Amino acid sequence: MPTFEHHGATIYYEEHGQGFPILTFAPAGLQSTIAVWSQPSAPVNPITEFVPPFRVIAMDQRNAGGRSRAPITAQDGWQTYLGDHVALLDHLKIDRYHLYGQCIGGSFIMSLLKAQPERVASAVLAQPIGRVGAMPAARSARFDAWAKSLESHPEATEQVLDSFYKNLYAPGFVYSVDRAAASKCTTPCLVLAGNDEAHPYPISEELAKLLPNAEFIPEWKTGAALQSAKVRIKEFLSKHR
Repeated sequence: MPTFEHHGATIYYEEHGQGFPILTFAPAGLQSTIAVWSQPSAPVNPITEFVPPFRVIAMDQRNAGGRSRAPITAQDGWQTYLGDHVALLDHLKIDRYHLYGQCIGGSFIMSLLKAQPERVASAVLAQPIGRVGAMPAARSARFDAWAKSLESHPEATEQVLDSFYKNLYAPGFVYSVDRAAASKCTTPCLVLAGNDEAHPYPISEELAKLLPNAEFIPEWKTGAALQSAKVRIKEFLSKHR
């Protein structure tokens, strides 16, 4: 199995096809794994849609229930995931690439765009997560469902998990970056709108307006709109490689 070690983490990844590389981030929040790409919750599966002509790289996020493992600490947050993603690209000796991410993948993408914009040729953000309004007092049900899967992590105490949760979700907006960072990002981006509480339409719409070189697709998840979006995504990626 293709894995590599990084600061105590073991990261599992797969490569499919050849050509200009696309690093992909599957939906499902902290349970983002390669397997999710084949589920109905992912209307666009980059492994089947973008091969050929692209080299698609997919990965199991750390402790997501797949094959990537790492210790959990109270200091973990978006920078922790960013470190994994940069380390994977460096491991594969990839200097320039596209990004495609759905759900939490949008926040992963924004972290990379802020940290290393010179390496990203373009990015597609499908229904990015975000928050409109104040942070709820209680942790989300999805986070707690993920936390229950951590039997092999005795270090993941309630105090550690509370800190991790706040590190991820207290900032608001798209969580991993603020609005000022988004407004400074000149990388070509294609934003596909969200339409529910976890992926609010207003967040997608605002993000597309803030990004200086962004295009926006308001409907894309089913029927003719989905087929049209698939064509547009491929054209967008081909244009900017």
